[in-house]
Amino acid sequence: MIILGIDPGYAIVGYGVIEKLANGKCKVIDYGAINTPKEEDFPVRLAMIQDGMKCLISRFKPDAIAVEELFFNQNITTGIAVAEARGVILCTAIQAVPRVFEFTPMQIKLAITGTGKAEKKQVQFMTKTILGLSSVPKPDDAADALAVALCLAQTNTKIIDSEVKVFTNNNLKLTDKNEIAKRRKK
Repeated sequence: MIILGIDPGYAIVGYGVIEKLANGKCKVIDYGAINTPKEEDFPVRLAMIQDGMKCLISRFKPDAIAVEELFFNQNITTGIAVAEARGVILCTAIQAVPRVFEFTPMQIKLAITGTGKAEKKQVQFMTKTILGLSSVPKPDDAADALAVALCLAQTNTKIIDSEVKVFTNNNLKLTDKNEIAKRRKK
């Protein structure tokens, strides 16, 4: 099973691609970041994130995508921008891959380190160790995205293999409904 993990942002979107092997172990396929230049208008940056996501999905053909949920406590303006970028990420993901999962920072920390209160350095160290890497991946956003992917890989496989329900409104065209049905069958 190929899992694409995403650490959302609007300047840097971290990504990590792992393969969960039949024996339960995971190996790294790739990691990195989608970067958007700060001098670009915000809508252009969102389009760049969407294009980057489409490229990653096309290149790695993940069976599932895991995205970190937002947590912010001070700068509401930055939080809103990240939320908008995250919306683009989720929408692009679900249009291509029928299995999209979201995890809170606490769930990720718990899955990787065994405690939901772990420090960032602990999570990075354990991610490196679990994946057998020689060093912590850079940038930090990529290391975080690998941790998100690992969180899904270590989650109950019944959840991963379960049917994903798509809820829609009744205003969809028949072609849209057929497309959604096709995604469910993937």
